[in-house]
Amino acid sequence: MTRYHTIDANTQDAEKPAGLVRKIARVAKRAGRTVIQKALLLYYAVRNPATPAWARRVIYGALAYLVLPVDALPDFIPGVGFTDDLSVIAAALAAVAYYITPEVKQQAEQAANRWFKH
Repeated sequence: MTRYHTIDANTQDAEKPAGLVRKIARVAKRAGRTVIQKALLLYYAVRNPATPAWARRVIYGALAYLVLPVDALPDFIPGVGFTDDLSVIAAALAAVAYYITPEVKQQAEQAANRWFKH
């Protein structure tokens, strides 16, 4: 199994885009496992060298929407704050589904398990 990249919210290394990881980690508990696991699918797909440039742009846009403070629905609203983020992530996943390989799924699941101590 080839590993493209490992995310650990508690450590830093030179290979990681630390800002993105830090921002995702900051919203992880509030957003919940479902949103974050789907975001991790996108993250690992973008790190896959086989993912084409157009798909990377879609993924970066969706991940930016998740971590940036400007949203259609503010994230601080309980119960509905992350529904718009989930919608954007789901649309991006649908657009790049071909690049969500079994390996990408496994990496996302493992990272989500570490983050949410499953």
